[in-house]
Amino acid sequence: MISETSAPGADLLERFRDGRRTALARAISIVEDARPGFERILHELSADMGRAHRIGITGPPGAGKSTLTSKLALHLRGANERVGIVAVDPSSPFTGGALLGDRIRMNNISTDPGIFIRSMATRGHLGGLATTTKEVADLIDAFGYDRVILETVGVGQSELEIAGTADTSVVVLVPESGDSIQAMKAGLMEVADIFVINKADRPGADRLAQEIEVMLHMRLGDMPANAGHHGVSLKSVQKAAREGVQAKAEEQGGWAIPVLKTVAQSGEGLEELARTLDRHRVYLEETGELSRRRQARLAERVRAVVERRLRRLVWLRGPGEGILADQLAALEAGQVSPYAVADRIVNELGLGPAGGMQA
Repeated sequence: MISETSAPGADLLERFRDGRRTALARAISIVEDARPGFERILHELSADMGRAHRIGITGPPGAGKSTLTSKLALHLRGANERVGIVAVDPSSPFTGGALLGDRIRMNNISTDPGIFIRSMATRGHLGGLATTTKEVADLIDAFGYDRVILETVGVGQSELEIAGTADTSVVVLVPESGDSIQAMKAGLMEVADIFVINKADRPGADRLAQEIEVMLHMRLGDMPANAGHHGVSLKSVQKAAREGVQAKAEEQGGWAIPVLKTVAQSGEGLEELARTLDRHRVYLEETGELSRRRQARLAERVRAVVERRLRRLVWLRGPGEGILADQLAALEAGQVSPYAVADRIVNELGLGPAGGMQA
């Protein structure tokens, strides 16, 4: 039984299931703000979720993610697919709301009835996504969109959360992003299912693509043949690396991470990107990886809901704040430790010492 006593009206769910975009927007607002009844909405619609292909678009600021997202959406619309976009923007330091930069940059597609765009604020969350991005994606999925594109805010080293949210993670870089060593330091090498070198008409695009392919091969534990020999071009090393990655993938039944080049502004490379996204989804379905990823996502969702309810129980309804206030002076004087106070709060809930000092 869902714990919230205030449930949304049946009319909202009815209008949602009738395909009213205003009902989708309303449901998203309720979920995003965690208003009373938001878990009930997600509960009622859960059976309709899990059908859309969720695509994460991530990468450093200035990589052209918004342009790539809008052009990809247009390309998918050409194939008569309905596309939902969740564009996570930085939070306004004054209101906490999204700055709506992505919405403005995507205004060329916002009037298409087959495209739904929602900007969300990070509200200080450092994972590249807003705290409720996953639930908003669930709603767009349940509404019947074929693809849900999640575009992260672009905060560098904190972008890894996208890997646990999307079925397919696309890492977008540009020649000016710096060398591939920096990309790997940011953790992006670990989350990519597809690499895209955007703005590939600029100098350095070919070299960056070559270096990434070599590094992908190095992750397999060996170097491409002739990699360290004098007089051997990087292009030939890239070819050997690509063949090595492909051979290893075929041997192990895995996915050979491709490195694509696009010029999003002109649409160059978008068709190949769309084909690659389709190939990756087929791979996920045929190997069972899609089920594994979605089960992991659902398990994490259950944990998050439990933690959210426990926080509410401890701090809003339970004795947590009162005990903490009573113990602040003793904490400052060193007469009691934070761990002892935490144990007392947990014990007051009747949950025992699990995970505490006595465990």
